[in-house]
Amino acid sequence: MPSKKHSIIVHANAKKVWDFVRSMNNWAPLVPGYISHHILNEKVSTWEFKIDMGLFKKKVEMEVTILEWKEPSKVTFNLVGINEHFEGNGYFLVEIQDGIETKMTGYLEINSTGTFPTLTNNLMEPKLEEMAEELTEAVRTAIENLP
Repeated sequence: MPSKKHSIIVHANAKKVWDFVRSMNNWAPLVPGYISHHILNEKVSTWEFKIDMGLFKKKVEMEVTILEWKEPSKVTFNLVGINEHFEGNGYFLVEIQDGIETKMTGYLEINSTGTFPTLTNNLMEPKLEEMAEELTEAVRTAIENLP
């Protein structure tokens, strides 16, 4: 099951980081290959993005369900493929370092449930690592650029 955890230091206080990551509207557009997202209700949204798997590019649609907002430290979510056979989960974890810096960890796990899950998971693993790092870095940049 491919998974990736990426931790970084954000030059902002924990409240500012939490206020940003607790809303899907803030970080959905930062997903690499983002096309669009639609909020269905407070906890459920659908996302559409393009993924580049080297030899081919694929448009992926998924449903994202927030499982828990554990203020002020963690938001967890589930992922289910709409047009592809996969499921997964992830989280953003916010940890106070000091008054002006916060450790933020992004975690993403995706498991293929399609015809050739082992092959698909092996192809997906390096891309998942890249996506998790890019998303976490993009969230940090967005937070640090807030007024």
